[in-house]
This record gives sequence, structure tokens and C-alpha cells, in this order.
Amino acid sequence: MNQPTAITSRDNPLLKRLRLLAQDSTAYRKQGQIWLEGDHLCRALLARRRRPATAVFTESFWPQAPHDLRDAADHIVTVPDALMAGISGLESPAGVGFVWDLPEAAGLQTGGAAVVLDRLQDAGNVGSILRSAAAMGFVQVLALKGTAGLWSPKVLRAGMGAHFALHLVEGLAADDLGDLAVPLLVTSSHQGDLLHQARLPWPCAWVLGHEGQGVSPALGALAAQSVRIIQPGGEESLNVAAAAAICLHASAAAR
Repeated sequence: MNQPTAITSRDNPLLKRLRLLAQDSTAYRKQGQIWLEGDHLCRALLARRRRPATAVFTESFWPQAPHDLRDAADHIVTVPDALMAGISGLESPAGVGFVWDLPEAAGLQTGGAAVVLDRLQDAGNVGSILRSAAAMGFVQVLALKGTAGLWSPKVLRAGMGAHFALHLVEGLAADDLGDLAVPLLVTSSHQGDLLHQARLPWPCAWVLGHEGQGVSPALGALAAQSVRIIQPGGEESLNVAAAAAICLHASAAAR
């Protein structure tokens, strides 16, 4: 086991970078790294046999840290609890965090079941959809330009480790989806086949639209099928993350 390096200055370059990664939703794109805070996210990374570049422990947690976390990285540092609190995006700062190098950008995978995010703005919705996608057997999530950053701190926290089970691609345009080679299913609150009666193809790509505007006309024109969820209670629409969970479960159940 490597011995940790103690960092005690808040002006240390590593801590400056961690604050940026933890507090700026787009910093990961420039830095090429993400900050995973807390036991759950760190273990989710390890469960997928990924290795962090750096493991950061608070001084109080390091003496009691489990061996799998202690041995997770070649570069280990400890910081005073107060400095970790200055980095943290959590109400109760965690005792451990990992810095992980993002994989090289890759294109979409042809023929695989996918979820397409069309300009979704809310990080909590995006992270929740990633969790549902991973749970229901979808292999990739494709984000069109204008969607919240898939690797942003809030999306990571909401995703609860689902990121590491998925192939993620950002910054796409509607025209790029032609390479998917699977039918596109668009969600709508007012038109299309009722989900519980629809014949759902597999594999497919579910398209989930902007929280207020829905799926763009350009994507709607590419769709093989439009689907709506029965709402006997009479609400105008469902939250997009809730709708996604229902639709993705329906696809999984129909397989």
C-alpha cells in the first residue's frame, strides 16, 4: 500500500483543481478529469474495474478507511477535514473522493439500445435517467447539444454510479442519430400510441425531450413511433425522468 502525501494548504494546485471540478459543471471538459465524492461513487467506479488517478482522504477518515479504498490508486493524498469541506458539493462532506481520468471521446455505437437526451436542462433529471437506462439494459446514452453536462457534479451524484455502466456521448446533433440503425421512439404528452398498448421494437432508442418544449420537430420527424403514457389523473404532463423510467421499463419488460 502506498503512503499518502499530506496536503495542508488550500492553495495547493491539486486542491484548486478539485474545487474547480466539484463546483463548475463544465470544468471536466477542459480538465479531462472528474471528481467523484463519497464512498458510493468511489466504489461504483471500482466495481467496474476502473482505477482512479488520485484518491483523496480526509485526515480523520484515512486511519479507518477500508483497504479497497486505500489501495485504489497509486497517488494518495490526505487533507484536513476543513479543506475537504471547501471542495465538497455535499451538505455533509465525505471522507474520500477520487479523481478519475475521463475516457477518450468516442462515437455512438451502431445497433445498440440507446437513450437520447434532447436538450434536457435539469441535472437531477439527467442523472436519474442515466440510472434508469443502466438498470433497464440500455447500453448508451446520447446527449444532444444543449443538454446538461453528463459528467457534471450534479449529474454524477444523481446518477449514483450508473455512468460507469454506460457508453456516453455528448454534443451530438439530430443528424448524427442516423448512424444508430435502430428505430427512434419519441415521447409525447398528447399524441401517439398509448405505451401500455404499443408494440415496442428492440433494440430501440428512446428520445426524451426538453422539460418545457419536449422533443424537437427535427427529431420528431426522424421517429419511427410516437408514444404517450396514460394519465387518468389528468395532469398535463409527467416529469421527464419519471416518464423515462416508465418507458424504459416497458421496453425491458417487452423484450
